[in-house]
Amino acid sequence: MRNLIIVDDEKNIRTGLKAMIEREFPHQYEIRLAAQGQEALDYLHQQPADIIITDIRMPVMDGIQLIGAIADWEEPVQVKPVILILSGYDDFEYAKAAIRYQVKEYLLKPIRREELFAALRKTEETLNWQADLHNRIKASELHLQQLQTHRLRELLEQPPARSEDMDTLAKEIGFDSFVKPFKVAVMRYKYENGNAMNKDELKQLTEKIVMSMEGRIHACFPDSAGKLVLIGSPDGQFEELAQQFTEREMDGLFMGISREGFTVEDIRPCYNQALSALNYTFIHPNVKLMSHGDIQGKLHTYPMPDEAIRKLGNMLGTEREREIKELLLDIFHIEDMPDVALDYLEHVSKQINERVLDEVFRVYGESMVEVLKLYRKVGTMDNYRHFHSYFRNLEHLLLHVNEYIKGIRSAHSEHSEMKAALMYMEENYHRPLNMAMVSNHVSLNYSYFSEAFKVHTGENFVVYLKKLRISKAKELLRDDTMKLADIGNAVGFENTKQFSRVFKELEGVSPHEYRIKVQTDAGLRQE
Repeated sequence: MRNLIIVDDEKNIRTGLKAMIEREFPHQYEIRLAAQGQEALDYLHQQPADIIITDIRMPVMDGIQLIGAIADWEEPVQVKPVILILSGYDDFEYAKAAIRYQVKEYLLKPIRREELFAALRKTEETLNWQADLHNRIKASELHLQQLQTHRLRELLEQPPARSEDMDTLAKEIGFDSFVKPFKVAVMRYKYENGNAMNKDELKQLTEKIVMSMEGRIHACFPDSAGKLVLIGSPDGQFEELAQQFTEREMDGLFMGISREGFTVEDIRPCYNQALSALNYTFIHPNVKLMSHGDIQGKLHTYPMPDEAIRKLGNMLGTEREREIKELLLDIFHIEDMPDVALDYLEHVSKQINERVLDEVFRVYGESMVEVLKLYRKVGTMDNYRHFHSYFRNLEHLLLHVNEYIKGIRSAHSEHSEMKAALMYMEENYHRPLNMAMVSNHVSLNYSYFSEAFKVHTGENFVVYLKKLRISKAKELLRDDTMKLADIGNAVGFENTKQFSRVFKELEGVSPHEYRIKVQTDAGLRQE
């Protein structure tokens, strides 16, 4: 549905035109009425219009002033409205003004229905042509932008081209239109939890902010790693862009800026400089914008600390928490920060993940959910805003894993010791056993053994020993030749009275009654 505004200071003419148009073109136009030019202009600010039919002579703002204001309107409008002029005066000056402002139709009052309808149909053709042209231009611009982005990304990530290829590339990216000298900026946005903003979202947000700034940005596109690359004039606009993010309370923007470039061949080294400067912000906890020119000296790298990483893995599961912390500091050369090369830190991180953490979970299985989440997060430093946050999480994880392995080893050790204790009891139940004798046999503290025994068997030592002895007695009661006193003595009871009391306590019947039950059941089965 088209949006149409009728502007005339005579109410009868406004409403009459509205009725005529709605009868001839039902459901085709959404029509608003204005009594003078300023009112129509206010409507346009609220909602754009496709067509304006306006009188010439009106109070406050006449028709010529209205179409002049629309022609000079600086606000972005996708397609400016088509203007149809109404006038009761066949005045040459009005006709000249209409021509100057590219008015499509000039209709004289009183309005003839056929002329009005013909003008609207002709206007519809104009609007369709304008929309088609706009779409084709937009598609062409999009295609050109995609081609430029593709060729620029190739320039950044592929080996340097020959000079003749660079000439072709310069034409394809429109390098002649670039401001010289230029600078390259590389950006990323990290939320507080370390997650990165979607590259398309960051691109759209950046382009929106850039539109409100002075200066020129010639290219804005994500590289293959998802970081946003900008090429523009070196007049401080990248610093202003970072400031705009800060003013919007978006504190997760990190930016590296190159030195000045002059030729198309300079774009690639400038990109690498900006990338290096961006990486530098990761090492500095309080720096979010870094220019390559501000990097002092060469970052330090070191031989891979294979032996130290091996020792770190060996220490896990021991009582050496302090030594683990100190060794981790040495492995990453924290005392040399922030001058440690990022490549070295990334390589060490990868080796610790593969040779220490991955091996721990391969051997010992998965730990609690919280530790697993942290384990996955420290899998890459790219999950963090700053190196120091990564390092703290890695240290925290290693100490958690240390406790985890100690627990597993302790449980394994306890299991072996309890198995040895139970085997000793199985072999010596007929002797005057007590918990002190058994705990000494497996070399465990008496109190600790008491707790561990109960956890392992579900029962305390005395009850377990009683059940073991009665279990053995039940086997002997099947032999009707043994006396009850001999059976009690054989399984470790001091006398028949104690044997009978404990047997009835656990089985509900006396040893004699149990023997009769067993013999009766056996006889019935034989029959």
